Formats: sequence, C-alpha cells, structure tokens
Amino acid sequence: MKTRTSSAGITRRHFLAATGLALAAPTLIPASALGADGRPAPSNRITMGVVGWGMQAPGNTGNFMNQPDCQVVATCNIDQHHLERSVNAINGHYKNQDCKTYHDYRELMARTDIDTMMIAVPDHWHELIATEAANNKKDVYGEKPLARTIAEQQAIVKAVQRNQRIWQTGSWQRSERNFHYGAEIVRNGLIGKITRVEVGLPSGHTDFAGTGRPLLQKLAQFDVKDLGKVLPGTPAWDAAVSEPPPELDYNTWIGPSRMEPYIQARSHMNWRWNYNTGGGQLLDWIGHHCDIGHWGLGHDDKIGPLEIEGSGEFPAKNALWNTCTRYRLTAKYPNDITMIIAGGHGDIRSGTKWIGTDGWVWVDRGNAFESSNKAWEDTRTLPEDQRKVKLIFTKGGHYRNFLDSVKSRQPTVAPVEVAHHSALPGHLGLIAMLVGRKIKWDAEAEQILGDDEASKLMTRPFRAPWHLG
Repeated sequence: MKTRTSSAGITRRHFLAATGLALAAPTLIPASALGADGRPAPSNRITMGVVGWGMQAPGNTGNFMNQPDCQVVATCNIDQHHLERSVNAINGHYKNQDCKTYHDYRELMARTDIDTMMIAVPDHWHELIATEAANNKKDVYGEKPLARTIAEQQAIVKAVQRNQRIWQTGSWQRSERNFHYGAEIVRNGLIGKITRVEVGLPSGHTDFAGTGRPLLQKLAQFDVKDLGKVLPGTPAWDAAVSEPPPELDYNTWIGPSRMEPYIQARSHMNWRWNYNTGGGQLLDWIGHHCDIGHWGLGHDDKIGPLEIEGSGEFPAKNALWNTCTRYRLTAKYPNDITMIIAGGHGDIRSGTKWIGTDGWVWVDRGNAFESSNKAWEDTRTLPEDQRKVKLIFTKGGHYRNFLDSVKSRQPTVAPVEVAHHSALPGHLGLIAMLVGRKIKWDAEAEQILGDDEASKLMTRPFRAPWHLG
C-alpha cells in the first residue's frame, strides 16, 4: 500500500525509502589533496566544500577536518576577509595549499569531484544554497533552522528527497548522551502519558559580532540605549548607516531579501536580529530544544502542531534590530499534548521538560539531567528490558554520524525532514504572534487553515533575480 504524502511531499517514510536506494559512492580525490601521514588513501576519503565562515562554520569545518576520512578541498565566501580566514585555516590544517576558493557558490557546487557540502550561512540564504547543493548531487551538513520560512523549508526537503541526498542538520544535541537518554525514557513510556512539554529558549538580543556595543556608544549623543529603538528617518539611523566595506559584496550578501541600507551591526552574526535576514532567538533556537521535545514525543515523522497561539514583545517593524525579544507560545498536539515554548519567562526553564502522568524528565546543555525518578539521575542508563524503543545514538558524535551516513546511505540522526518538523512550531508561532491570533495547521496538506493573512506569511518575496528553488 502506498504511503500518503502531503502536498508538500514531505514525509520521513518517503525519505527512508528514497535513501534505501543504491547511490554513488564518494568521489576519488586527487593525490595532490593528501594531508597528514597515516590517513586513509584518497580513494577512501569524502571530499567536502565549505560555504560560509562566521559563527558556526569554523567549528564545523574543524570537526570535519579532524575526521581522517574527510578532506575539505574548497571554500566559498562573499566577504574577502572571511574567505581568506577560511582558506588559511583549511590549508594550515593540512599543511598544503590545495584548498580552492570561490566567490560564487554555484561554481563550487558544479564541481563533480566534491561529495559533500558544509553550509553555514545566514538564514535568508539557506534555501538557495541548499537546493543548489542537492540538485548538484551533494550530501549536505546544514545549519538550523532549516530555512527562513516554511515555504523555503519545504523547497529544501523536496530537493533533498528528489535527489536522494544525505542531510544532517546541526541539531547536535541529538548526539549528546543526556538528551538521548531523556528522550529514550519518554519514548519508552516510563513517565506515562505525556500531557505537557516545556521548551525554554533564550530571549533578547545578543551582540555576537561585537558590533552592537560600539554602535550604541556612537549613538549615545542621541540618547539611544537600545538598537531596537533606532528607526529610519532619525539622526540615530542616519548615523548607523554606512557604505559596505570593500571586502564585502553586500548586494550578494543581502541576496533574495529586501534591499536595505548597510548597517554593520546587523550584518555578520547579528543578521539574526533583523527579520529581513534572520528569525531572532525563537528561530535561532527552535531547532535545538524543540527538536529534542519532538524526539521524545516520537514526532519526527509528524508535521504538527495542530494549532498554536502566542504573545511576544516586538520592537517596531522597521527598527534596526526588530526581532521578538520575549515570547510565549502554546501549541496543541495530537493526544491532548500541550507544548509551551517560551523565552524570557521565568516559569519555563531553559532546555526541554516532558511531563507525564507518572513523572517528568528535564534536559539541558552542560550534560544537565533531572527527573522525578532519582534512580535515573544516578545511573544515566536504562536497563535493556526497558528499552523497547531504542533511539539512534551517534557513536563518535554528530559529524561522524554524517560521514558514516554518506558512506552507508542510511539517514542521519537529524535528517532534513526532522529539521523541517522541528522548526515548524517556531515558524507557526511567529506567524501567530504577528497576526495576533490562534492559527490552525493542516498537517497533511501543510497549510494554515482559514486564515489568508497568516498563510501569506508562510513565504516571503524573493528579490530579483533570485527565486524560490
């Protein structure tokens, strides 16, 4: 019997079937790409290209270069300084000059001698670069959230499935033992029927690039203490705007998003605090703690929630930093499960907490684990007879899991469908806050029901010549 597929064509069963097909083995790489002695022969190595070099890419790339069967052979960036840093780091690791540099990611993707891509770019570029990679038959390690909008996520999933690609999302908490342990306890019914899940995320704005504080110092003459208060047409805004630095191709950087004046404090790293390019704390973190919440619920191959409502504190829509700073979402799932997703509310603790009829489990970063059963906290291991459901544990970590899946053609621990489902509550919650009312979600058709205004927010216009892939 055929499995029913939604209009968006996104089901995990579809993906599992697709990735079970025999696919091409990783490419041979030239002898000139040899690295340190004692590594596997070139014919046994997986070649990788890197797109992006900001917060995530250096660490991701370093982890892949430390895997003996992976060779990073190319890097792409539209900021010349970032490109130089990336190629120097890669060549410095291998002690050669073999890494090739690119300004246009499409030229990199066209190389037939590269097997995989590590993509870590601003959210507004995720869909274009990821679909280009999949269409060029590259397996992808991509960052969360999957994309800037629901429609862009759907396009990525379709491209990955159509091209039978391996995908790993940077939701690395799935490869940490305490998160795996907590989710497995819940999945095996040891806290009874789940009634509530609490997902605690960060709030506010964080000056990751260190460009916000100097700007505030510059704007002190205008009595500005918050970049969320700086609006176009004011002296403070005019003082914040500048010409892009010569090393940055700003027209390409803004890409498919609406063209805006260059402001350094909302470009590299801090792009996430501007809805034109990012999604704020909610979308930045939804692929972590909500992802773990879904894992424990067994919702990897579900597309819920059924409905969601929420409230939040927003700067003005046209403010320099305009993303939601404090928020609280209430989502209803099948089987009378309520999920609370909150940032900046003291009653919702950071991390993921499942609450059932027979107990509760809470997990967070730093190997944090607490539960209503102190024996679980002491042992951190379930007896085998209680593990009726055994979740995948990534031996060797998240990056190793990706490379092993590239070889085996079996799904990773965080495939593209999982990334899509994990981010949906964030996207839907943001839409609910923007329209100011509860919205209902058709999980089969992947559509918002009976609300044209909300439905329009599932996508955004693309600036020419870019278009949805």
